[in-house]
Formats: sequence, C-alpha cells, structure tokens
Amino acid sequence: MSRAFVNEDAQGVPEPDFSLPDRESDYYDEAAAWALIQGADAGYTKEAELATGYRWGELRLAAEVEKIREEAEADDRLRVAQLARRFLRAAERG
Repeated sequence: MSRAFVNEDAQGVPEPDFSLPDRESDYYDEAAAWALIQGADAGYTKEAELATGYRWGELRLAAEVEKIREEAEADDRLRVAQLARRFLRAAERG
C-alpha cells in the first residue's frame, strides 16, 4: 500500500494530542511510555515518538513499560500487554 493512499484515507482525522508533563517532571518517562504505547495502538507511533522525544523500544523507558505490561496483564488488557511486550523486545535489540 502506498503512503499516498494511507495519507488520503487519513484526511479529516485529527492528529493525536499527547498530553505530557514538562520534560523535567519526575513523571515524564512514565507519561512518555504510555504515549508510545497508546500511539502505537492508534497507529500513530511516529507521532508519539516526535511528541515524546523517544523512539519505540527506547531502553531508558523499559522499566516504565514493564510496569505497564504487568498492570495490563493483571487487568486483562490484552492489547496493551501485547504492545508493551513488543516495546520490550525492541528495547532488547537496542
């Protein structure tokens, strides 16, 4: 599928708004981890990367994503747990 075709289909769909605390906040990495997971779930991985300043699989966020995975598995949020596992695999490959 060409990129032009994908972009054409996306017309009229608003860009995601990733609400993040200030980068100096103690909670920034947690919020960034969530933004990357939620962005990936909605098909906006690149936008989440741009918003957070972190790439998918960023090793620095592995501990935060591991917490997300554990909570998601405990709450049967299978899609979130799946995405968290994918993130962690990407982090291992570095």
